[in-house]
Amino acid sequence: MELKEKIIRESLRLFSLKGFLSTSIHDILEAAQTSKGGLYNHFKSKEDLFFAVLKEAQKIWREKNLVGLKEIEKPMEKLKRLLENYRDLYLKDTENFPGGCIFVTLSVELDDQRPHLSRELNKGFAGFKVMINRLLEQGKASGELRDDINNEALTEMIFAGMLGASVIYGTEKSLDSLDKSINSLIEYIERLSPNTF
Repeated sequence: MELKEKIIRESLRLFSLKGFLSTSIHDILEAAQTSKGGLYNHFKSKEDLFFAVLKEAQKIWREKNLVGLKEIEKPMEKLKRLLENYRDLYLKDTENFPGGCIFVTLSVELDDQRPHLSRELNKGFAGFKVMINRLLEQGKASGELRDDINNEALTEMIFAGMLGASVIYGTEKSLDSLDKSINSLIEYIERLSPNTF
């Protein structure tokens, strides 16, 4: 592993555990086993490193959450798989994210302290909501989702439920409560099929 990649990986783990502001340059140097020169040779500043970490975190998010979705034809089945992946492959990934979902950790921490960095995180959240909403629209068009469902409201509920599950899991580290949180979302979505009474 190259030094630059090692610095990004170790910073990702540290930011997940401690947040961006509470992670010191010393913490990063120690974890990556490098010097200030080694760090600043690859990154102009800690903020520059933040953007590299964010990009890496987004790449891992896509790898974990979108696996197997292309092979599924039905939009609502895709949504259920997305929720299962989020639960089983992403949130339980303690190797990359020992502190839980890095996006939640950073958005809570940076909202007031570094609003320009928080805006970058919010772009990702907005894009994810668009994806959920698109799947719901496709589900309605294919007859898998009832016509009377308000897609925007359901999108917000699913998104909030996923973030809530992430926060609860991040604080409790209980696999049981994580499974219950996501399973209840999946069960709720299944009840919105026109064939469910």
